[in-house]
Amino acid sequence: MKFVHIADMHFDSPFINLSQRENLGDLRRLEQRKIFKKVIEYIKENKIEYFFISGDLYENQYVKQSTIEYINNLFSEIQETKIFISPGNHDPYLKNSYYNKFSWSKNVKIFNSKIEKIETKDFNIYGFGFDDFYCTDCGIEKIEKLEKNKPNILIIHGTLDGADLKEKQYNSISRKILEEKGFDYVALGHIHKLDYCQRENERIVYPSSTAALGFDEPGEHGMIVRRFGF
Repeated sequence: MKFVHIADMHFDSPFINLSQRENLGDLRRLEQRKIFKKVIEYIKENKIEYFFISGDLYENQYVKQSTIEYINNLFSEIQETKIFISPGNHDPYLKNSYYNKFSWSKNVKIFNSKIEKIETKDFNIYGFGFDDFYCTDCGIEKIEKLEKNKPNILIIHGTLDGADLKEKQYNSISRKILEEKGFDYVALGHIHKLDYCQRENERIVYPSSTAALGFDEPGEHGMIVRRFGF
């Protein structure tokens, strides 16, 4: 069973530095759309049944409804694929956010700030989403013992073993707790580096930002494709 895992698309990012140079900001936003469409085309062509998006799909402050409609139209093209989204610090599940007020395709599940378990024929899927631009405690440690009748997957946005800064908390998550819980795969988002936690057969994974968001993000970007079991 295959799935695709992405994070940190940041649709409609202002690209402040690029936008100061003619229309380079607009061109980069157009490239974001093209890259995301390629991801959807890959899912469609390879009949991928699960698509995990671990936060910061769009920029809440700047995103246009036309962009949300573009994203959702692509989602509707892969109706046989179950899509799970865990909002992050740039696209939190706010009262007036598009996650809450927009009518998304029926194959889309968006998690909120209460950890939820979804059982499918293939996986037990757990998800958590930011409900504000900062998050201090997602409550991972409160998850009860995992059932081992099928693989257990967690989709979440946050900082693995991150600093606990009072003024800027982005859901610091303990690797030790994740390993103790025994998840078969943790689909992370927030860190834009592909190699941040990549070890052989790594099950706690940052996929990087789907596309580079600045000159300070060199290297490979894209998506993770995994088959169970590993």
